[in-house]
Amino acid sequence: MIPGGGQPDMQQLLQQAQKMQQDLAAAQQELAQTPVEGSAGGGLVKATVTGAGELQGLVIDPKAVDPEDTETLADLVVAAVRDANAAAQELQQQKLGPLAQGLGGGGLPGLPF
Repeated sequence: MIPGGGQPDMQQLLQQAQKMQQDLAAAQQELAQTPVEGSAGGGLVKATVTGAGELQGLVIDPKAVDPEDTETLADLVVAAVRDANAAAQELQQQKLGPLAQGLGGGGLPGLPF
């Protein structure tokens, strides 16, 4: 209930919504440009993803390459990418979580929280 029984100021609500939308877009842009690293095998394989989860780079230590055992290398690559994506999701929570709560706390469609 609005004090004094008046109607909510629609212009003010619209401005707040636009600011939240701008803040969200800025946070998403920052995530898209922020590199996050994950690793596996004690650092033998390192994956770099953006904060938005896009794979940007993969570094494989020559010690991890065994022509007789490519399955282990593949497992290390998958594990490093998963580790990097987990770090990216944590970064998303930090950057976008407060914004989603400001929009009602129920999360936003298409976002992982």
